[in-house]
Amino acid sequence: MAEKKEKLFDQFPGVSYEEWRAKVEADLKGADFNKKLVWRTNEGFNVEPIYRAEDIASFKTTESLPGQFPYVRGTRADNDWLHRQNIIADSAAEANAIALDVLGKGINSLGFKVADAADVAVLLKGIDLAVVEINLNCCPSKAVEVARALVACVKEQGATDSFRGSVEYNPLRRALRHGDTAVDTAAIAGQACELLDAVAEVKGIRCLDVASVILANGGAFIYQELGYALSWGSAWMTMLTEAGRKAEEVAARIKFDMCVSSNFFMEIAKFRAARMLWAQIVEQYKPACDCAAKMMVCATTSTFNQTIYDAHVNLLRSQTEAFSACVAGVDSMVVTPFDAPYKRPDAFSERIARNQQFLLKEESHMDKVVDPAGGSYYVETLTVNLAREGWKLFLESEEQGGFFAVVAEGKVQDAVNASNAKRHTDVARRKEVLLGTNQFPNINEMAADKISQTSCGCKCGCGVEKGPHALSMKRAASDFEALRLATEASAKRPKVFMLTIGNLAMRLARAQFSTNFFGCAGYEIIDNLGFDTVEEGVDAALAKGADVVVLCSSDDEYAELAPAAYRYLAGRAEFVVAGAPVCMEALQAEGITNFVHVRCNVLETLQAFNAKLLK
Repeated sequence: MAEKKEKLFDQFPGVSYEEWRAKVEADLKGADFNKKLVWRTNEGFNVEPIYRAEDIASFKTTESLPGQFPYVRGTRADNDWLHRQNIIADSAAEANAIALDVLGKGINSLGFKVADAADVAVLLKGIDLAVVEINLNCCPSKAVEVARALVACVKEQGATDSFRGSVEYNPLRRALRHGDTAVDTAAIAGQACELLDAVAEVKGIRCLDVASVILANGGAFIYQELGYALSWGSAWMTMLTEAGRKAEEVAARIKFDMCVSSNFFMEIAKFRAARMLWAQIVEQYKPACDCAAKMMVCATTSTFNQTIYDAHVNLLRSQTEAFSACVAGVDSMVVTPFDAPYKRPDAFSERIARNQQFLLKEESHMDKVVDPAGGSYYVETLTVNLAREGWKLFLESEEQGGFFAVVAEGKVQDAVNASNAKRHTDVARRKEVLLGTNQFPNINEMAADKISQTSCGCKCGCGVEKGPHALSMKRAASDFEALRLATEASAKRPKVFMLTIGNLAMRLARAQFSTNFFGCAGYEIIDNLGFDTVEEGVDAALAKGADVVVLCSSDDEYAELAPAAYRYLAGRAEFVVAGAPVCMEALQAEGITNFVHVRCNVLETLQAFNAKLLK
């Protein structure tokens, strides 16, 4: 019996999509299928509840193998990504000491901020450059000097053939981060050519940076990061091939520093789509070999969705993000420490960040399977749809003069800032959930004392002034954090009293909802099992010194209970009805103006309460 292989699914009749759809619509009992089960992404396309083999039958993305052009399934025949840690220190000597320490803890890729080219030798002292990837971040004006210093160190160790690393030359950093739109493309091209000459002896140095991670951490949608990253890379190709450089030389020096957010499947699709589209872009420049079209990507987990309150939830976010990145087949990865939003990461948070990658590789063996999502009807469809939307944005950018031109005009920054604003609105309305911040907050947590001043540490004199086209860089949680910090700073923490009465199930559900709602502002919550009369409940609330009384009951009972409670309270505290009952207009006619329900803008509602209650 054990030797007999039986295909059990053959015992069941096949089910067509039409049959499945008919069954689902019957179960929906008249509800609209598209409204209930189809959702619209920020990327501009719909996601269906189910995908089948026939949905991807015509896709060419499923025909290639890992390591084969156009590299949708990966640029390698393995999935052994590099574990990178960005070193934070006050001096080159301290950075070197930290680097040597973490190299003994499993790290094989290092990132350094370089203030001066003379620091390079100090940073790299004692590091085997033949086996450790080195990535140097510096001011664009110093990139050539830093590159020369790096090459000198590599040559000194005899590692010119085996070295891997980068000098992250990003002349658009100031334009993006600070809104200085004075982009001198001629000067950039000249400096980039100098840089290519400086690293010519070491083939493993990537020096033309595509830092789309900046856009993503500024709130860009996934298709925007994809489209603009492609446009940025294409701008390097066009600029330098027109300057007389060979296509394969330029392509081999470009490195993509991209972000990975918590949208698990969409991020997997993003990296797959990016490799595919980039390969086809490079192909148009007619390089000498297909290998020039391989995209090199370092993925960094998001800071946009990190939070100060309930900060350990950041570990869950970054673990999901790291999982996406390794499934997608990135070349290297940085896991941002969970405490980065409010302080300089310490030894503990950096250790945990390292271990998050080790769990994926050493315990989950994610390095043993190449493109594990390949062939998934859902992921393949996402890949194609996302590629289509990213390509549209790429073409739009190209039609407007290319990436450097649209950055100089502030169009990229403005588009990303619009997305940032949209996402903040979604967070305010809980359409985008940040666990521990706008949903299920740790009500009694205090965070003000743990926040310390941090700086970028670039030491490049770029300043902090902001122009009209600067990227916002506001994290998704920043508005809710400001709300709670204001509560913490207040002389009196507002008290919210749940006046639960009537239908047991409804009052408990609405008390829980209201606790979660007002907890987002850090208010003290006083919950109750229930009262026999509204008068009894109001008296109990006032005895506890309540600033807000929330009536929690059923819609049917609100018509009678809400006016009675409101009149008895007589303005001695703010009165709130939990829910949006059918009788809302009648209650408003009685003078009741405060209602909390799922359609509320949570942030704006709580800001209004803060304005009334905080002293």
